[in-house]
Amino acid sequence: MNIWEEIIFRVVCGLIVIFVLMTLCAYTVLAERKVSSWIQNRVGPNRTQLPILAYIPIIGPLLRRLGFIQPMADGLKFLFKEEVTPGHVKKFYYTLAPVLSLVPGLCTCVVLPFGIWWKDGVAQPLVLANLDIGLLFIVAISSLGVYGLVLAGWASNSKYPFMGGIRASAQLISYELAMALSILPVFLWSARPGETSALNLFDIAQSQHNLWLIVLQPVSALIFLVSLFAETNRLPFDMAESETDLVGGFHTEYGSFKFGLFFVAEYAHVIVGSAIFVLLFLGGWNFVPGMPNPWPHNWLGTALSVIWFMAKVLFFVFFFIWIRWTLPRFRYDQVMKLGWNGLLPLSVANLFAYLFFFAVFPNI
Repeated sequence: MNIWEEIIFRVVCGLIVIFVLMTLCAYTVLAERKVSSWIQNRVGPNRTQLPILAYIPIIGPLLRRLGFIQPMADGLKFLFKEEVTPGHVKKFYYTLAPVLSLVPGLCTCVVLPFGIWWKDGVAQPLVLANLDIGLLFIVAISSLGVYGLVLAGWASNSKYPFMGGIRASAQLISYELAMALSILPVFLWSARPGETSALNLFDIAQSQHNLWLIVLQPVSALIFLVSLFAETNRLPFDMAESETDLVGGFHTEYGSFKFGLFFVAEYAHVIVGSAIFVLLFLGGWNFVPGMPNPWPHNWLGTALSVIWFMAKVLFFVFFFIWIRWTLPRFRYDQVMKLGWNGLLPLSVANLFAYLFFFAVFPNI
């Protein structure tokens, strides 16, 4: 394969990954609406359909009842609604903000392994770029998403979006440190004797073939999960867009396609965050703790590894939705207190506990 064939192959693979992620985002929105309706004893979307589905017996009514076509209708609505740009905004940055919010979520997919394949009997990652510093890359890039929210709040030139942008930046600072400290014990586990790389996501997942890290490091997993909710601005941590006191927060002045980009960006970060949690603490594509992988070393094993990995990711997407429609929104002072007085001291104590553990048992 020459250089141009390699480039074309990588571009095509990247477009496929982006297409799959965007499709998952669309149907995560549908899942959000359906799960919330079930929790509230409602029906949810069940009217939108393609005309051709009306002529398909059984399948047509079932897809309509499940709301299968609703994401397409929503996407077209966002795309073709009138683009209204308020006159008081800073137009260049106002337009740039939604793009800047979405791009980090797409970029992190580059280093996310989502399955395995075998070459000469050796497991290889299904990933666009198998970086040795993949986890560090994700931590660096994913934190850039908040710049889109801050820029939207500032460029809207209005008090409610500005306050939402300030809250987003304060929340990121409050929880980013705890999240980073919760990952350090994972580095220590992956860097123990016999392992290859402490920062490579594929190696981290492979190191859990016998024992998932959520069993060995439950406190780290809890801190990372709570910080993930805060980083993705999901309830009960959606201070940046709290409609009860900020109308819509950073996206108050946005509508149509630009608002749709913010909408998709939120769910892209939820899906990518769930995938990172699965890789770090739930063994990635590994089967269950204490049992060897039943995947055969062929295309079927590759497909099964991807399906098992996606099942874990979709479970955590459901968990995100479940928490949103179960817990009430925290007050802003409660969010700050939990970050600085709760998670940060706990993450430091957790790190020192594992430093002591690995110092006493270096060859575990």
